[in-house]
Amino acid sequence: MKRITRRNFLKKSISTGISSTFAARAIIAAPNSQVLGANEQIRMAVIGLRGKGSHHISMFRDTPNVKVVALCDVDKDVLANGLAQLAETNLTADTYTDLREVLDRKDIDAISIATPNHWHALASIWACQAGKDVYVEKPVSHNIWEGRKVVEAARKYKRIVQAGTQNRSDEGLKQALQYIKEGNIGKILFARGLCYKKRLSIGKVDGPQPIPKSVDYNLWTGPAPMQPLMRKNLHYDWHWVWPTGNGDIGNQGIHEMDICRWFIGQPKLAPKVMSIGGRFGYIDDGQTPNTQIALLDYKPAPIIFEVRGLPRKKGEEAFISSNYRGIQVGVVIHCEGGYFNGSWVYDNKGTKVKQFVRDGGGGHVDNFIKALRSRKVSDLNADILEGHISSSLCHMANISHRIGSQATPDQIKQALKGNEDMLETFDRFNEHLTANEVCLSETKAVLGPTLQMQPLTETFEGTLSKEADKMLSRNYREPFVVPKKV
Repeated sequence: MKRITRRNFLKKSISTGISSTFAARAIIAAPNSQVLGANEQIRMAVIGLRGKGSHHISMFRDTPNVKVVALCDVDKDVLANGLAQLAETNLTADTYTDLREVLDRKDIDAISIATPNHWHALASIWACQAGKDVYVEKPVSHNIWEGRKVVEAARKYKRIVQAGTQNRSDEGLKQALQYIKEGNIGKILFARGLCYKKRLSIGKVDGPQPIPKSVDYNLWTGPAPMQPLMRKNLHYDWHWVWPTGNGDIGNQGIHEMDICRWFIGQPKLAPKVMSIGGRFGYIDDGQTPNTQIALLDYKPAPIIFEVRGLPRKKGEEAFISSNYRGIQVGVVIHCEGGYFNGSWVYDNKGTKVKQFVRDGGGGHVDNFIKALRSRKVSDLNADILEGHISSSLCHMANISHRIGSQATPDQIKQALKGNEDMLETFDRFNEHLTANEVCLSETKAVLGPTLQMQPLTETFEGTLSKEADKMLSRNYREPFVVPKKV
């Protein structure tokens, strides 16, 4: 079946009066579904080249029998830096600012996506429709609904789609999981995810800011609302505003959320969620909480997640983060006979029992390439479905926060009555903010409601379900629309 290219589609659209949008076109791809030999070269394109994208260039460039043939970024300066990075090893690639032009190339087998969060789902869906396999960074979506659409696209077009939650490929974690499954420290009581990571104020502006001349702001904005830039920095600080980011629970926290869910063995969304949090310690243009507690109320073992962006105490020049059982960013798996803090197993007396050596999931790309060659989704350590579920837990917590209201410490404790683990967590939350000279009686935290989720339909039910369901998706901006039918 002949594939309709973007150029031919645009020509046809002009002659017939059909809207010339990528989202409206019929993409008829001939999937590259044959099993590739171990020595056959895989041709990759990297989409989004700042930060994590720069790492993608290196990791795919250095993978045997993989060639980076295309680079794409909406910022021409960033694009130039990516090309220079390849040149360090005497390599080159074609460059693009529009990912749709990359997807039109028949000679590209797979793409990696390291764009801002609001682009992850649509870029992944378009790639699947164009017959490309995908490695997509975390979170795999900006909201729950579009994440499910990526899963549907991957299955429909028989694509290999790996989420960038590389801890799933960490051999030490795999061994620790098996050790706990064997009952060596008893049943899991609950899993705690921790993201204690310094996040300075992004500043406050008094009006729209200029867009860098090197950036195509229309393409940068993509599926999000077209709005003036109301923060000092276009890049990176998009994490802390709702139209494009998901706060730190959906930025760094998604890694730890995924590990927690992996260890407690839950394959679906949590049946209940609640959040407590706020943006404390400074007044800036950020919207997402920098201090947050979330309860993902799985039975019998829930997940409690903590975010702290402030230092251990106000005024510390080194901006040292606080820690919980020796962990700043990581997990603690609480069991009947002890706990695992991501590296060591301890008994209930705090004595070290067994160490598991972590490798950081360095084999994650190799795992993706293996599955790409075998065409077996089962070969993936972090299939898109796993990425979708874990990303959605972060979105659930943020939804509870966003429809919550300010409450006093006593009101929050009353809401947590009967849950000793959450009460203890809130006490430490309060102590942390007090150390940063934030008084919760004056600067109140937002108490999010306990929302009930229907895991099978991935929609809310019960009290406040209508308000919560509105945040499962968003209004997309033409032509950058996540399709209802992929």
